[in-house]
Amino acid sequence: MEHEYDTGQIPDSIPDKADLKRAFERVSGVVRYTPLLSSQTFDRMTGGRLLFKCENFQTGGAFKFRGALNAVNSLPEEDARKGVATHSSGNHAQAVALAARMRGISAIIVMPETAPQVKVNAVRDYGAEIRFCEATLAAREEALEQVVVETGASFIHPSNDVRVIAGQSTVFQELQQDVSGLDLVLTPVGGGGLLSGTALAAKLLADSVKVIGCEPAQADDAYRSFKSGKLVFPDHPDTIADGLKTALGSNTFPIVRKFVDDIVLVQEEEILRAMKLIWERMKIVVEPSAAVPLAALLNGSLDVSGARVGIILSGGNVDLDALPWYR
Repeated sequence: MEHEYDTGQIPDSIPDKADLKRAFERVSGVVRYTPLLSSQTFDRMTGGRLLFKCENFQTGGAFKFRGALNAVNSLPEEDARKGVATHSSGNHAQAVALAARMRGISAIIVMPETAPQVKVNAVRDYGAEIRFCEATLAAREEALEQVVVETGASFIHPSNDVRVIAGQSTVFQELQQDVSGLDLVLTPVGGGGLLSGTALAAKLLADSVKVIGCEPAQADDAYRSFKSGKLVFPDHPDTIADGLKTALGSNTFPIVRKFVDDIVLVQEEEILRAMKLIWERMKIVVEPSAAVPLAALLNGSLDVSGARVGIILSGGNVDLDALPWYR
């Protein structure tokens, strides 16, 4: 499904350089400053110098905590007293629940009935109230709207909220502190919060760094949106990278079109291979979505010979009883 969107106009609310720096100050000392790892094996395989920013070690197991924390902590006190709300079945649900608990305010999370029990348990452990709904986007949005009408809670969108985008930019800002002379940086792309935040930070705070989004071919709506200039929504995406099944939005789409240099695609077997190699060679746990950028290098989509490449490993939340290579 395609939707006409004027990519020549960037919404006025898009974070600027000052917003990005404020987000960094707001989350610093609260989010985990994640480590940077390298691998001689992957350097040999690609011909580049690869530096992995390990958001799989972030609080909550994924980069999502950064955006949620920035959004929750930037609320005026009057709004914060009414609490926050979101819809999510995964990492964002946990991130908002935890950020709200840390600020001492209420959180209501709309989750589909099919949400993994481990994630439901985590949201409850952080003290949030859960409202279950049918496993459709329409049902999520309807349930979320009802919550907002009932409570006056502030809605924190998983990717399209500008406060979330600014919070996700802090991954690159940390990377920039640790590494000089990066030629390009790669991130996965689903809803585009991480890619948008990374692109804004790279272009506004370090203009010479190229930014590449990496996406499963079986959930290629961001790729088609980027190439066509029309916002394309996913049509039954079927990928093991379940965190990348969501679509770009009214804020992330124009940012991606203006500030991202390219989006490349990978196949399912390539994601599996990259994920397994990271586990085996780097001895760390990553989820399928996090392996997509490395898959794009290993399949030859990008030539990084002689280049210094930052790769954001977006998360490490996996069900150890249902590892994808055993399907």
